[in-house]
Amino acid sequence: MISLPLALLKAIADAAEGAYPKECCGLLIGRDDGAGALVVTRIVESDNFAAGGAPDRFEVDPQVRFNVMRELDADTKGGHPRHRIIGHYHSHPDHQAQPSGHDLEMAFEPDLVWVIVSVVDGQAVHATAHVVDRDGRQFREIPLRTTDWSPYPVRAGGINNSGESQ
Repeated sequence: MISLPLALLKAIADAAEGAYPKECCGLLIGRDDGAGALVVTRIVESDNFAAGGAPDRFEVDPQVRFNVMRELDADTKGGHPRHRIIGHYHSHPDHQAQPSGHDLEMAFEPDLVWVIVSVVDGQAVHATAHVVDRDGRQFREIPLRTTDWSPYPVRAGGINNSGESQ
């Protein structure tokens, strides 16, 4: 699972809408929460450096990534970086928020999460998160939650199949 503050999800959606009809992209910075989930603490927007300016491709500016890596290496606690690049985000203009075949071809780092935002007619409509399997053969969707998420409340007693209170 990956979680991020609602404000960061909104910033990603805003970037996706602003880049439309091209793809936006950026980095997800965060940490492991110690229970197997990843927590995004900030995002770093990048210009899209896709070769030829293709509207259906993305590439994070290598200088942006290098600068972030240098900054994260300098921010240590007990000799270990406190945060790391945990993934990246990009948009799919007028397509689903699912990884494309090209995304799979470009998935060289199995430890990174791919957050994908679907933008339809200039409006962000859906976001999903994915990881590539260790063998690099396919993506697997993982839960994407905002940090203010909580499960639906459960009514005490409930209602049985005939519609009567228990």
